[in-house]
Amino acid sequence: MTSSNETPGGPGAVSDERLRAAERFVEEEEGAVSRFGGALETLITALLVIMSLFHLYAAVSIVPTLTLRPVHVGFMLLLVFLIYPATPRLRNRLMWYDVVLALVGVATIVHILMGGDDFWDRSTMPDRTDLVFGCLFVLLVLEAARRSTGWIMPAVVLLFASYAFLGPWLPGHWAHRGYDVESMIGVMYMSLEGIFGTAIDVSATLIIMFTIFGAFLQHSGAGKFFLDFSFALMGGRRSGAGRTVVLSSFLLGGPSGSGVATTVTIGTVAWPMLERAGYDRNSAGGLLAAGGLGAIISPPVLGAAAFLIAEFLKISYLDVLKMAVIPTCLYYLSLFLMVEIDARKFHSAAAEFRLTATAGQLARRFWFHFLSLVAIIGFMVYGFSPLMSVFWATVTAFVVSFFARETAMWPKKLIAALADGSRQALNVAATCAAAGIIVGVVGKTGLGLKFSSIVIAYAGGSLLLTAIYTSLIVWIIGLAVPVTASYIICAVIAAPALTKLGVPDFAAHMFIFYYAVLSEVSPPTALSPFAAAAITDGDPYKTTLQSWKYTLPAFLLPFVFVLEPAGAGLLLMAPKDVAWWQVAWIVLTATAGIAALAGGAQNWVLVRCLLWERLAMIAAGLLLVYPHPMADGIGLALLAAALVSQWVRSRGAKDAAGPGAVSRA
Repeated sequence: MTSSNETPGGPGAVSDERLRAAERFVEEEEGAVSRFGGALETLITALLVIMSLFHLYAAVSIVPTLTLRPVHVGFMLLLVFLIYPATPRLRNRLMWYDVVLALVGVATIVHILMGGDDFWDRSTMPDRTDLVFGCLFVLLVLEAARRSTGWIMPAVVLLFASYAFLGPWLPGHWAHRGYDVESMIGVMYMSLEGIFGTAIDVSATLIIMFTIFGAFLQHSGAGKFFLDFSFALMGGRRSGAGRTVVLSSFLLGGPSGSGVATTVTIGTVAWPMLERAGYDRNSAGGLLAAGGLGAIISPPVLGAAAFLIAEFLKISYLDVLKMAVIPTCLYYLSLFLMVEIDARKFHSAAAEFRLTATAGQLARRFWFHFLSLVAIIGFMVYGFSPLMSVFWATVTAFVVSFFARETAMWPKKLIAALADGSRQALNVAATCAAAGIIVGVVGKTGLGLKFSSIVIAYAGGSLLLTAIYTSLIVWIIGLAVPVTASYIICAVIAAPALTKLGVPDFAAHMFIFYYAVLSEVSPPTALSPFAAAAITDGDPYKTTLQSWKYTLPAFLLPFVFVLEPAGAGLLLMAPKDVAWWQVAWIVLTATAGIAALAGGAQNWVLVRCLLWERLAMIAAGLLLVYPHPMADGIGLALLAAALVSQWVRSRGAKDAAGPGAVSRA
């Protein structure tokens, strides 16, 4: 890439071996896919393109729900069994049983489509053929999830399925009357309450359309432009290395919505620059992972779970984007503050880049890529639905690509973009289908209400304890399954506990969304830090600890949403009885709290912190993100005391060092 400091293979460049190691973590999140040659690759590419074209057509025309959802799952089953190997050692080899499973998957969907309305009407009394096809369908969905996301997701699904069958033998509040195979197949396969429920509805509409949009941006050269622009804009400053990572993570990650992919893409280019700026391997990896995490919580795309929030709450996707604006700004403010402190800690020199153009020249030449980035928001503000907005944003990305010869999406690039758009949606579709089984079990057994009652009972009715317990539950589930599945599971079993205690439903779901996302940087499935460590050759667990330091505010900010009605103002959705000045004060104190946490986590503001200064700033940060007047007063006093002490000591160090000297306190 032109924005790299080093020529490929030069000193400090990321080796091919490290890059392959990092890409393995991307595959762990998105699944390792087989690549074939010849006629087989042409066939698979054609199927992927047809899948994308079908969904583009469905976005602008009326395709019945009872057709769209099964066809979407049918494409997913067909292509997952052709593309994803049964085991890693069989990668790039198509086995006979892969073809059989793919065809059986299609057959289960054909049975639905051929049955018409009668098929759905007999969901309470499925016949023998329905049961055979239904059992095969459920097993194939579990196997598709295993191939594309790993064995943990289907194991969790089987645990929930067991709960549906074992209800009469369970103790206390967990017990229920139990269900047989016929009733469960009726829900999972023959209704819109199971596999073909809300999660697949979102996957078949918004998620795949956004992956197609992201593929169009990538193949039109927008991704490369965002990287080059960030490097050119932030060069020449002492904190330029860190700033470049933060800005490029936002620009590149916002449209992609993938944390690991963003970490790897930026890390391969930025690591040599970070190393020269004074970052050690683990600190650099932590910053790269924190930037990647921002990709999942940043508009205009966020992660796939954000589309589910809109569907669960029956609100527009524009409202979800609006709720994410202030938390995203505070998150990146924290990262910018930390890289400014890094520049002082590591005594960084001004970052220099080998670029063929300045930021201004790049912007004048490729300005049209920004149109693609803001088109989604623009269309939604104008009044288009989210689905139509992303459709026309994709058309916009295609059209503006012809504004420059090297970015023009002629047929070869267009076909590649259409194929990649569907390919990137397959693992999410498999996850949503498997998660639909969990949603069906929860709805059928009433597990959500039982679970929320148990959590509230353990918390003694305390909202704070309930929020802490909920965050731990979401975090633990997120360690085992992908972010999308983690959100779906916790939205149906944990959100009711918060809403029962008076938390607005939108605040409860955003709280769960943020803690589901934070599993991305938590071992043993901390894929972003592990991928960053593979690039920097750092220690994976030390890199994870460093990523926790950079993402600390994101762990605490969600509590502001749920502990006080005015705290929902951070989501720009405060109740009507909350005044604007209360919301402004919450934003101000949260900003001060995040700044205090940044200094405390880095153990540095103007100079290295004394122990009491660090403890005071951490305490101030915790108090300021807790929305209560007394907590705010004490927090501001502690922060002021620590900052005054820092200023006095920094002035004393400069005077002692003499004119022009740089303090190394």
